[in-house]
Amino acid sequence: MPELPEVEALALDLRGRLDGRAITRIHVATFSALKTYDPPLAAIEGALVDDVRRHGKYLDIEASGLHLVMHLARAGWIRWKDDVPALPPRPSNKSPLAVRIVLDEQDGATPGLDITEAGTKKSLALHLVRDPLDVPGLASLGPDPLTEDFTQERLAGILRDAGRKQLKGVLRHQGTIAGIGNAYSDEILHAARMSPYKPADSLTDEELTTLYAAVRTTLGEAVERSSGLAASELKAEKKSNLAVHGQTGQPCPVCGDTVREVSFADSSLQYCPTCQTGGKLLADRRMSKLLK
Repeated sequence: MPELPEVEALALDLRGRLDGRAITRIHVATFSALKTYDPPLAAIEGALVDDVRRHGKYLDIEASGLHLVMHLARAGWIRWKDDVPALPPRPSNKSPLAVRIVLDEQDGATPGLDITEAGTKKSLALHLVRDPLDVPGLASLGPDPLTEDFTQERLAGILRDAGRKQLKGVLRHQGTIAGIGNAYSDEILHAARMSPYKPADSLTDEELTTLYAAVRTTLGEAVERSSGLAASELKAEKKSNLAVHGQTGQPCPVCGDTVREVSFADSSLQYCPTCQTGGKLLADRRMSKLLK
């Protein structure tokens, strides 16, 4: 799933490509992706792009006072096309193409953006609104962890309010902190040397300082590495710099212990026992059942 660093890089890349360009047409190939009807999509056709911004994990293309806001969900992505086909795409459950944004012609070609979503579970969401806060999920976002007002004191308040909830869940809940997902919550907790199951309100002052630094450093460095990369390069960049997430069975780059996994119904987490849990293996009920 694209998280804060990748969406930030996508916004930067698209800002350079789209600035001052006109959106001439929008073709919806997967009708379930479109979540709004007022204003209609036709309202943005012919509009000039003024800016591209990020709100948490949402991408916001602003054009002539309207906002095309998209959430790429777990398997969505954006692909730049130097020249899109003249014919609109046909609706198909087998094609990953969800939405095509066609831009004004330039140098004999018609560039555009293909918004795709892999897999059969379709969760990608596209909203055309007059104000980004008209998007329900965006309006309920927590603070952005890389802004100046996200202080250590603010994090302390978030953890205190979360009570006995596990750190992993608190970090990735978008209404609590915006932009952190499954991958970077694993990475932050590994950098902080904390168990994903550690209760949020149990941190000492020293641990709070460590966690705050891990949030800012892990995300900040990922944004810095991704900055300036084209959309086609971002996935590979992310994967090549993950210490534990998606690295089950591989040696921890810090201590050399084997990275372990806990599986859930629709996701999993990865961690290093030596770095994060004092050598203790966390219970994985799904794997335990398979081994019986």
